[in-house]
Order: sequence, then structure tokens, then C-alpha cells
Amino acid sequence: MKVPVLAINFKAYPSAFGSKAVEIAKAAERVARDTGVEVIVIPPYTELRQIISAVEIPVFAQHGEPVGYGAHTGWIPIEALKDIGVKGVLLNHSEHRIRIDEIVKAVDMAKKLGLETLVCADTASTAAAVAAVEPVAIAVEPPELIGTGIAVSKAKPEVITGTVEKVRKVNRDVIILTGAGISKAEDVEAAIKLGTAGVLVASAIMKAPEPEKVIRSMAEAAAHAWRR
Repeated sequence: MKVPVLAINFKAYPSAFGSKAVEIAKAAERVARDTGVEVIVIPPYTELRQIISAVEIPVFAQHGEPVGYGAHTGWIPIEALKDIGVKGVLLNHSEHRIRIDEIVKAVDMAKKLGLETLVCADTASTAAAVAAVEPVAIAVEPPELIGTGIAVSKAKPEVITGTVEKVRKVNRDVIILTGAGISKAEDVEAAIKLGTAGVLVASAIMKAPEPEKVIRSMAEAAAHAWRR
């Protein structure tokens, strides 16, 4: 994973499916090419194959279980995601929490398969614990701010600075992202100025009338802030 990062979680919004999802992924690819920012798209399972075939930017799965092929009804093995062609897996999002032991197993399995992991954490202490597992990236996202339009970089900047400080005591290399409430370009710039390497964003893009404009403005803000 390169930095700075703009990771787009499609969630399960109407725009996350079908032709609209592909359009957003292709828009993300254009922006990545134009700005040099690492734009990652994270669509639902049902859209993975078509989006992977449509773009060359990194495509992550929204989750994955640390199990192999076999009798696991309703589960999505990380190995199967690898075979589909994803580049990485999002883990422990506030809408899909898992235990720390499950995080350990999932990160370890992903590493063995050559996949990157982006693990979410709701507090600085949780982020530090996750950092010890050595994922590629961590996104700090206080759950009470998710979907509010109130950026954590504004409402709780101390959460970001405190997270960076605690994580760096454990892991000097993990990429730290800001999540929760990122709604505009200035939120991205603020997050990077507070010490992170980019953002994890969802509704601001997926619910926008013109998603490409929002993606571009955020990526340009990330590139600008990162160069300073």
C-alpha cells in the first residue's frame, strides 16, 4: 500500500451495486492515475468479480473469515477472496466487529496468502493492540461519529494524535488512516496534518450526486497535504 491513501468503503448503499458501483470504481481509478494517490475501493462481496475485472487499482473485500475451504455455510474464507483477485481485506469495521483473537488469525492468514489488511479500531488503545498484530494499515474510527458528517479530525482531533502516539510505540511501520465522518476535502487535509496517512471514507462518496467530484477533491487534498 502506497501513501497517501484514500480508501472508499462502498458499504451496502444502493450505489454499491451493479453498474453504479463499477462507475464509481472507474472514477476512483481515474483519480488515482491523475493524482498519484493510492485509491482503494472496497465493494460488497457480490460486486468483487466485476469490479476487479473493470479496474486495476486495489480492490479490497469488506470482510473475510480466517477459515479455509470447507463446511462453513454463510462464511467467506479469506482464501476464496484471494482466488477472486482481491488485493486486501477490511477487518473489524464498526459495523462488523470481531474479537482480537479473530483479528490475529485473519491478519496472519492474509499475510500467508499475500493479501494486505486494513483493520479498524475505535480507540487509541485498541489501535495499539491491533498494531502489535502487524496489519498493513489501521483506521481509527470512533463509531459515534460514523455517518454523521462530523469528521473525527475536527470533533475529536485528540483521538487521532493519541492514536498515532500509542501506535508508534508499538509499530513504527503500520499505515494509520482516519475514519468516521470524513465528508469533504478539508477533512482529509486535517487528518493528514494530524499525523495520519489518509482516510477511510464511505457515505460522502457513495451518497454523493457526483461521486467522482468528491473522490477527486479528497484525493487532491490528500496529495497536497502529504507534500507539505
